[in-house]
This record gives sequence, C-alpha cells and structure tokens, in this order.
Amino acid sequence: MRNTIFDTQAGTASLGGNGNYDFLPTLTDATVAADAPLAIAEMADLFGVTHRTLHFYEEKGLISPHRLGAMRVYGTDCIRRMSIISACREMGLSLASIQELMLQITDAQTQQEADLLFKTALETRKRELASELSTLHRQLQQIRTFTDGVSHGIPRKDECLPALTDQERDCLMLLTEGYKGAPLAERLGISGTQLIDLEEQLIAKLEVANRYQAAAKALILGILTH
Repeated sequence: MRNTIFDTQAGTASLGGNGNYDFLPTLTDATVAADAPLAIAEMADLFGVTHRTLHFYEEKGLISPHRLGAMRVYGTDCIRRMSIISACREMGLSLASIQELMLQITDAQTQQEADLLFKTALETRKRELASELSTLHRQLQQIRTFTDGVSHGIPRKDECLPALTDQERDCLMLLTEGYKGAPLAERLGISGTQLIDLEEQLIAKLEVANRYQAAAKALILGILTH
C-alpha cells in the first residue's frame, strides 16, 4: 500500500527519476502502473530487491530518486526505468549492457525508436540464451554418454541430483511458469529479501549463473516435470 506520507505532498505524484524522459520502452508489467511516488521500502518490495540494490543502481546512474528531506522518493519515471532494468536483469543482461541500453534509450527521438532499441537488446539476449542452452544440452549428453558406459562405481541418477526442499522446488516450478520478483515472492508466501536468499541457494545448489538457468537445468535433469 502506498505510504500516506505522500498524500500531503502537493505535486509529488509527478516526480520522475533520472530526468525527464519522453520515450521509454512499452512494458506490460503491472509494476509500471504502480501508485507513485514510492518510498524506498515500497520500491524495494515492488521489484523484489533490497535497499542496497536500489542504492547501487542509483550510484550507477540508472535511476535517480528525488528527495524529501533525508528520504528517497521514487516517482513515475523512476518506476518505469526500474521496470526496464528489472526486466533486463531477470533475462540475464549484464549491468554494462543495461547501462548501454539505457543511454541509447535516453537519446531516442520517438516511442518507436525506444521500443526498437529494447527489442533489439532482447533479441541479442535471446540468441545468447539459445547458445547457452545448446551448451547445457551438449554437456548433459556428454555426462549421459560417460555414465551409460560405466557399469560400476557410479551412483544412481537420483543420488547424483541435488537435494531440494519443497519450497525450492515450488520456486523453480513457478520460475518456469514465468513468475518473478514480487509476484513470485507472493506466491511463495515470503518477502522479497527471503526470495533473493532462496534464489541464491538454488543457483549454488545447481551450479548455474542465474535463476533461469537453475530452472532450465532442473527440467533437463528431471528434478522438475511438467
């Protein structure tokens, strides 16, 4: 729920972030319609990140909240920018790639140009993911070839799989269904901070780089079934 401290601040609902940007990529994510302005705690809950993450993005110039005294205030434009940043991070874009994309979007002269820049970045990431998935399949096939050729001394398949809790399995399954951030935390009945810890545990257990690779590997290994 929106913090009532802003109800008495005339005009703060129009506060933006990082300047006045006429064109930003069009997203269907519900977070872009959040009731601005937001305090840092509300902003963190909305995107399922920590206060430290928001401070980090601010230091990198990706978002720039306004101030009410000592408080950070995130307006509509800032929320929209964070929606784009969050979407990019969820899809595994590097920080450098996101910074470059946001700089390009800043110079966009039309909405169509901004949308095209975003689409181009996602298409590039799509090709990278396809390549990563191909590598995972090849590595898995190599493992299967090796284990199939050895009759002794190899643990059974179920003994080779990482032990996951019911909550971890639920998290992986919801990831495969497209849940992320605050909606994912809500479905699991945990806070945004707890979700971050849970995802880090899964990444470590499955020895992958991000949450989506964890979900993909779980499917490939048969830990999850549809």
